[in-house]
Amino acid sequence: MTARGEMILEQPSADTLKVILSGDWKLGGELPGADKVQQRLEGRPGVRNLVFDTRELTSWDTGLLTFLMNLGTLCSRQKILLNRDGLPPGAQRLLELALAVPEKTDARQAEGRVSFLAYLGNQTVELFRSAGEMLEFIGDAVIAVLRLLRGKAQYRRSDLGLIMQAVSAQALPIVSLICFLVGLILAFIGAIQLQLFGAQIYVADLVGIAMVRLMAAIMTGIVMAGRTGGAFAAQLGTMQVNQEIDALKTLGISPMEFLVLPRMLALAVMMPLLCLYANIMGILGGMVVGVGMLNIGFMEYYNETAKAIGLWNLGIGLFSGLVFGVIVALAGCMRGMQCGRSASAVGDAATSAVVTAIVGIIVSTAVITVLCNMLGI
Repeated sequence: MTARGEMILEQPSADTLKVILSGDWKLGGELPGADKVQQRLEGRPGVRNLVFDTRELTSWDTGLLTFLMNLGTLCSRQKILLNRDGLPPGAQRLLELALAVPEKTDARQAEGRVSFLAYLGNQTVELFRSAGEMLEFIGDAVIAVLRLLRGKAQYRRSDLGLIMQAVSAQALPIVSLICFLVGLILAFIGAIQLQLFGAQIYVADLVGIAMVRLMAAIMTGIVMAGRTGGAFAAQLGTMQVNQEIDALKTLGISPMEFLVLPRMLALAVMMPLLCLYANIMGILGGMVVGVGMLNIGFMEYYNETAKAIGLWNLGIGLFSGLVFGVIVALAGCMRGMQCGRSASAVGDAATSAVVTAIVGIIVSTAVITVLCNMLGI
């Protein structure tokens, strides 16, 4: 037979409500809810005390405690005194223990709208804090590089080889596709305009200079920011969640040298090589348009491209690739090291790493372009 609990409400006086409990108050049985008491209190607004009579109570478990907790919440909301003297001694002690545990102050987010000035101030403080953390991380990376030059850096050469393979050979398919299509698009757009003047041959100059000097490095950097920078942040963020980075610190191993330095070296070495490969793919994309659409001869297109591209253009592109590789590695590793201790924080770190790397690539591109213009190259 299913356990059944009974509840009777009596009002011995105008300001007191008596709750009479009887039967079996156990989980899985038919138990009355606190809504019946709430309806009685709403009908009698003058009640200020709530008492219990449990002499007819035969057995109970946490079902009774759940009912009493709900009743306590109701009484505190309506400012009614809950008298627990009539309850069984065991239920009184358990109820005191349950109410003795304080709620964590940060368990729930504070509600309420924040004014615009307060929001602006908080964002400004967060900006300066993030800038300070970024400068500190860059300083630690510079120290790690200096220790590498002195032969004192602690990292595994095997890890460096695996990372170099991951950021170079495994990235060739996506780099090939993106840069080939970018070269094709540049040639197609340029051909539409140059055909108006009968200067289709200069499509080779346009595509060659644009890809070698700037576009190949930028597109490769953006691809690596999304592919490799996010991966670095997720890897280090997961290690942060699993407390592996704390374990390295406990063992006296610098995470900057053991984790960040190999990733930074791998991208710094392989990004210029990827940019060279991206240059070839972009020029091939332009050649498809020039030879197939504009009826330019293959050798004619090749000679025009070789004449247009100079060593300065090639050097600027390779230098940009080196800078972009360092930026992507620093952004990914920094966001991974700053990751919180939850699974959602790993995703946030990966997203933040991609955004930071792309912003750094665009800003550094602007700086390099202005410097080259000032130097006349």
